[in-house]
Amino acid sequence: MTPSRAGPARSGRAGVTRAAFTAPTDRRSLLDRAHRGDIVGALGRIPAQETGPRRSLRGHAAALLAVMGPGVVVLVAGNDAGGISTYAQAGQDYGLRFVWPLLVLASVLLVNQEMVGRLGAVTGAGHARLIYERFGRRWGAFALGDLLAVNFLIIVTEFTGVSFGLGYFGVSRYLSVPLAALALIALPATGSFRRWERAVYVLVAASLVAVPLAVLAHHPGPLPALPAARRALPEGAALVIIAMVGTTVAPWQLFFQQSSVVDKRITPRWLSYERADTVIGTLLFALGAVAVLAACALAFSATSWHGAFLDAGTVAAGLGHRSGWAGALFAVALVSGSVLGAGAVTLSASYAIGDVTGTRHSLHRPWRDARVFHGSYVAFVALAAVVVLIPGAPLGLVTTGVQALAGVLLPSALVFLLLLCNDRAVLGPWVNPRWLNIIAGSITVIFLALSALLVTGTLFPHLTTSWRLTALLLLGAGILGAALGARLSPDGLPGPPRSSRTGPPAWTMPPIETLPPPPASRARTLGLIALRAYLLLAAAVVIIKVIQLITG
Repeated sequence: MTPSRAGPARSGRAGVTRAAFTAPTDRRSLLDRAHRGDIVGALGRIPAQETGPRRSLRGHAAALLAVMGPGVVVLVAGNDAGGISTYAQAGQDYGLRFVWPLLVLASVLLVNQEMVGRLGAVTGAGHARLIYERFGRRWGAFALGDLLAVNFLIIVTEFTGVSFGLGYFGVSRYLSVPLAALALIALPATGSFRRWERAVYVLVAASLVAVPLAVLAHHPGPLPALPAARRALPEGAALVIIAMVGTTVAPWQLFFQQSSVVDKRITPRWLSYERADTVIGTLLFALGAVAVLAACALAFSATSWHGAFLDAGTVAAGLGHRSGWAGALFAVALVSGSVLGAGAVTLSASYAIGDVTGTRHSLHRPWRDARVFHGSYVAFVALAAVVVLIPGAPLGLVTTGVQALAGVLLPSALVFLLLLCNDRAVLGPWVNPRWLNIIAGSITVIFLALSALLVTGTLFPHLTTSWRLTALLLLGAGILGAALGARLSPDGLPGPPRSSRTGPPAWTMPPIETLPPPPASRARTLGLIALRAYLLLAAAVVIIKVIQLITG
């Protein structure tokens, strides 16, 4: 069955308190049957009319190069300004103790991104559109509101990273930030997906200069003392932990990769190559992130800088005192990662806006054919750049706070993802297997438990929790999540047909307006309401925590 990629829903969904999203009938909310076109990538092309299997190693390599992109870009973009700053802070203040949680988070990232890649290939719909259609306007508005608010703040941190990185080389932020904004605006404006992907591949390659940092930073050079009054407070450790979660596994990544898979015209036939793309991206991400954390741990241990993180700019200066090459490479990785991250985060917001407004939203389209898509992109970039140019803003702590805010809002996005990946009407035989539900359910509940630790630590500062008790709490959360995930699995549903893995796709989502409504579930509705109320409280706590650190 071949899905129609255009055509908004025309009826509400059962079990939803308000009518589902309905776009005007004369506008296309998806991509004008984009799956009929060629797969066009920076490194290759697959003609739309190709139907035969690829049997040779050369043929498989050519297909991978053509499909590769959405996974590599979204995952390497995780080493953006917020990511590099957070990993640098973890290494500078806490040494190497956070390396293993970082590797665990990379594995979590792989699980989540495989699910959204599968959703994009099978449905041909963006993440925001599916949420609106299957959960209704109210929940779709909540999800979109969270995404847009957090994305804007993240884009602000990306320009902060640009100012810190180029500031290392003596470039004023009043020059570096406007130039970066202009470059970002120019990238998608031509309406060529291939040109855009080639440009971001250059940024991906530049961000990998962080890899040799761990070797160069371990150098016995003298370090100047930092002013004691500017040191970060030790009670910020909980905030750093949540920030690591929020910057490694961020909600915008779900929206970006699914829309990018759709925009690149990847169908289930090429899903195995998209999964390989996601694995490659995860490995590149982990390599860069661990290198930054280890470099700062080795460079600043047993010095006055240990436990004294201020911002990414001071980290670059400190690494420069250890080794001039280390400081320069850190600054280059910070700038390239920030520009790459700003582009991906902004596109995830523009894709989502196109999903819910019913307007054309594709990198294949120039400005005149997708004005809302390109216009929202320009607006986000320009406003974020202006915010960064405000004098005296505490940009370093704001960066950590924004990543923590993304961390506490992440479970909401994961719940929607898990429910969509078990929706038979949406994915048919491509729904999650039980083992994947157990893993994904555990991840979601553990992240909720981590945010609960931050909330209780802020509301009740005298209530101390030992590492042993924390480990038991997270273990219990994992067991509960595994049980919920197992219960969520659709019983008796067969796995994907073998032909869908080796030949033409056997099943894709039917036209979205023809899908049967999701079954009514009062328990699910009450659970979503409780989750929303808690996450609003947790977000308020993060804001309070950041204000305390700024004023303290």
